[in-house]
Amino acid sequence: MLRSLYSGISGLSAHQKMLDVTGNNIANVNTTGFKSSSVQFQDTLSQMVSDGSAPAGQVGGKNPAQIGLGAKLAAINTNFTQGSTQSTGKGTDLMISGDGFFVTSRAGQTMYTRAGSFDLDQAGNLVSADGSFVQGWAAVNGAVQTGGPVGNLVLSAQTIAPARATTSAVLGGNLPAEAAAGDSFVREIEIFDAAGGSTSLSVTFTRTAAGWDTAASIAGAGAGGGAATATGAMTFNNGILTGGGALTVGGVNVDLSGVTGYTGMNTIAAKSQDGSAAGTLESFSIGSDGLITGSFSNGAKIPVGQLAMATFDNPGGLEKAGGTSYVAGVNSGNAIIGTGGQPGFGTMSSGSLEMSNVDLSQEFTNLIIAQRGFQANSRIITTSDSVLEELVNLKR
Repeated sequence: MLRSLYSGISGLSAHQKMLDVTGNNIANVNTTGFKSSSVQFQDTLSQMVSDGSAPAGQVGGKNPAQIGLGAKLAAINTNFTQGSTQSTGKGTDLMISGDGFFVTSRAGQTMYTRAGSFDLDQAGNLVSADGSFVQGWAAVNGAVQTGGPVGNLVLSAQTIAPARATTSAVLGGNLPAEAAAGDSFVREIEIFDAAGGSTSLSVTFTRTAAGWDTAASIAGAGAGGGAATATGAMTFNNGILTGGGALTVGGVNVDLSGVTGYTGMNTIAAKSQDGSAAGTLESFSIGSDGLITGSFSNGAKIPVGQLAMATFDNPGGLEKAGGTSYVAGVNSGNAIIGTGGQPGFGTMSSGSLEMSNVDLSQEFTNLIIAQRGFQANSRIITTSDSVLEELVNLKR
């Protein structure tokens, strides 16, 4: 009889924990990146009333008789199924489609989360909603080396795109075939040195009896600071370039292969060059693999960093650390660090967040089950109490 009292108490305790877990799931129905939990029960040790026995001679075998001593909590499992997509349009909001976690650091502790609501702080650090630093690899000279130690990602306005020296320039368009011998046209294009300083590349086209003479010069690029010069000649056949489509001056290759020589048009012009001055970061975008590409004031688009992702052999072994974050547990295994899109890693979507995976219909059903289980176990206690009361009343 006392056993039934304690069985009822254990049932009350177990179902109370189920109510606690279910209530926490419902409370976090709108928490970004939240993963719901579920409860599993198991029975406790059973008391042996009579042992079993094997068949022997003319006597058959007998099963053991045991009385259970109640229920207890076996496990609280985290459900890591994918949550729904919430579109935000904000470039620093990220969602992982598939397996993996974002890696963050707070006060020296490494944590893992599915909540990708990130932003920039005053110093340009990419941080989570609770101020944890998002971890990844910074680019060096426009290249990201993954696989090494991760660190904070900084995307401040002071991020610089280095200057690029001009190595090639392109001119195109049409030179008028009807031009008289001696007529000339000058076209200039701005070019840059390795320090980002700009100067002018001048190309002169002079009409001759055979075609066009070309002359290119760059002020201050020659020996002793004088002008660097180069000359050549261009010939055409029915407007099609047949010779002299290139010049090299001061280390710059001038491409003239796109020039034509038809009658009635003078459209010769500078098209492009591959150098630039140094530039500052104006904006950035994040790709599906976590690569952060910066757009700079000099027109350059180069990588400035890459977000790291982590997976685990047993994600269910992670320990919740608050703030929708987890820390590695003794049964989760060590974090496997990689990038989005690698085998075993999901991909990232910019401008979206992963919603909670709580299923309200299931949680309200669990709520009813827990409530009825609690009520049934309370009946065990009241019924046992009534029987004890009858025993006490036998003495009357």
